[in-house]
Amino acid sequence: MRQDPPEQDARTAPGGGPRAARSGVAAAYAALAFLALVWGYSWVATKVATHYASPLAVAWGRTALGALALLTVLRLTGRTLRPTPLAPTLVLGLLQTTGFTILQTLAVSAGGAGKAAVLAYTMPLWLALLAWPFLGERIGRLRWAALALAASGLALIATPLQVRSLAATALPVAAGLVWAASAVWAIRMCRPGRSDLLSLTAWQMAWGAAAMAPFALLLPIEVRWTAPFVAAMGFLVLLATALGWALWLFILSRLPATAAGVGSLATPVVGVTIAALQLHELPSARELGGMLCIVVALGANALASTVRGPRA
Repeated sequence: MRQDPPEQDARTAPGGGPRAARSGVAAAYAALAFLALVWGYSWVATKVATHYASPLAVAWGRTALGALALLTVLRLTGRTLRPTPLAPTLVLGLLQTTGFTILQTLAVSAGGAGKAAVLAYTMPLWLALLAWPFLGERIGRLRWAALALAASGLALIATPLQVRSLAATALPVAAGLVWAASAVWAIRMCRPGRSDLLSLTAWQMAWGAAAMAPFALLLPIEVRWTAPFVAAMGFLVLLATALGWALWLFILSRLPATAAGVGSLATPVVGVTIAALQLHELPSARELGGMLCIVVALGANALASTVRGPRA
């Protein structure tokens, strides 16, 4: 009697391991491309939402409802609702959900959506600086040049020195810095097989939304329930927040820290383009020059990561 050949395990089959690894990296880059479109438009959606509601209402609403949506998905897919380890998940939630979302929303409310998107997406540059001491990824000459060019762009955008222009510049830059810190923390938590990324995303968002709750209860919240507001919040909750952060943690679990910043290069470009088309936000020549410096700096930072190759 002829016997069927034994099934080969993916880890032992010829090319199985490397093929699976390549598939995971390809999926991460595909997620980056999709995320660039979603997060690029999220800045415009945030601007629309803050036209009808206070920034805190928008920030708290999108995170609380986003966490509820993800916990519902966990329940419907039969996964456990047991919280991930409290201390590390809480730190991630305070940085990635509470800090970044509040700063992002305030930045869009204080200035233009496209300008805020470009300034917040200096994140890969701050990530390169933080990855040096905390992840052992050294900064080469090209990346130092990118940081200097980005600083020049920030100087162009921030001048003339006025209170409103400083707030519109400082808030999104601070959002990018907090986001970079959360990325470094997430990279240590999200190695493949270490945790369920969907559960981690849901619980860090839940703790982050819970941290906003006291401010939302103490401070006055204004909301005008209009069709544009509901549509903008639906996009922010389901795509930009729930799905977006789940994809971001998946990307960080598959790619090195510096490579994860490559896909973000397209996001501010998408944000500026759609803000100009939908909101008629046309930057001045000086602001446009500063934005161009930052985008070129992001490209140089991305090139530096590809030249050096992924970290072992």
